[in-house]
Amino acid sequence: MKYIRRALERKFLHMSTFFKAVLVTGARQVGKTTMLKHLSEGQGRTYVSLDDSMVRSLAQSDPVLFFQRYRPPVIIDEIQKAPQLFEQIKIMCDAGEEPGDFWLTGSQQYNMMRNVRETLAGRIGIMELYSLSQNEIAGRAFPGELDFSLPCLLERQKNVNKNNIIDVFEHIWRGGMPQVLTADAEQRQEYYTSYVDTYLMRDVSDAGRITDAVRFRKFLNACAALTAEQVNYKTLAESADISQPTAKEWLRILQGLGIIYLLQPFSNNELKRLTKTPKLYFCDTGLCAYLSRWLTRETLMNGAASGHYFENYVVAELLKNYAYAKSKANLAYYRDANAKEIDVIVEEGNRVHPLEIKKTASPDRREVKKYAFLDKLSLERGGGGIICMCEEVVPIDTQDCFIPCNLI
Repeated sequence: MKYIRRALERKFLHMSTFFKAVLVTGARQVGKTTMLKHLSEGQGRTYVSLDDSMVRSLAQSDPVLFFQRYRPPVIIDEIQKAPQLFEQIKIMCDAGEEPGDFWLTGSQQYNMMRNVRETLAGRIGIMELYSLSQNEIAGRAFPGELDFSLPCLLERQKNVNKNNIIDVFEHIWRGGMPQVLTADAEQRQEYYTSYVDTYLMRDVSDAGRITDAVRFRKFLNACAALTAEQVNYKTLAESADISQPTAKEWLRILQGLGIIYLLQPFSNNELKRLTKTPKLYFCDTGLCAYLSRWLTRETLMNGAASGHYFENYVVAELLKNYAYAKSKANLAYYRDANAKEIDVIVEEGNRVHPLEIKKTASPDRREVKKYAFLDKLSLERGGGGIICMCEEVVPIDTQDCFIPCNLI
């Protein structure tokens, strides 16, 4: 299979010139190992996987001997399986190893991050890789950072074909896991079945000592049914016949494993009576569609949940864009006591970009009027608009545009 260039490569290599250890986390099968192997070509860098039981046993029992056998520069795959290595990596970093000597991958963010924070604080760069974005699959790299200004959007428009709802829902239904890109419907179905029954259930068991596979599978399905909605622990608990505290803990495990993303509510001291409940999204829409038994692109595209899936898709694309970008941004959503809602607010420092998400190609331009309250805050109001299925960028007012979803 031809290698697909990942948008995270630039950031990873840049951090590798600064930190002595660099860790790539993310859900299983998103392409972490493939990316690091590709970037290490011609470097003479040793590769070792802790999936190998003999190698793992050595790493767990004698970290010093492990690094005598596998000397830096090294790629250590599935580092969470031998947390005993973190202390030795710290010792070696402090003793004077070179920047980028330790390239690490880990799938179980939930357990691993505790060990990393305890031992390698300040010595390690940490970034997350997600499943393939629409731009990575298309082999597309936009010039400059996304700031939602009219010049930025028009420049991006030069690099894409016209927006097409069939293409968009093909990506939503298929998902971005590298192995499903060329799969037919039957192969895709079997892939996700295997993914859930083997990787996911095993990792969940390791991460939270969850042994009731039947209840957890019901919980997964309930999460998929609530995608792009506010988290409702009561509904999730009742669906899986578990307690609400258990539902909260299981959701935290899924978040740690890179399966779901919780979009936090916008908070500002100048605003009163805002919701405190996050919204639930899947990091990969293909897995979500599989769990909800949408067997074809057409049934999903024409189904009652299509708007929610489109919103999930846009939020996931925004999440990937800012995870790999040079400048940090925070994603949030706004909802007040009167149920006035803005789907996404991108916070970049003191600047905010309000965004509505609509599956239609011709949304109501009056939607942007609800952004007016932002002008009363001590924040800079950046460009925004409505991300939708329109074919080209169309200004709404001096700050907002209709934004084709393939420009994210």
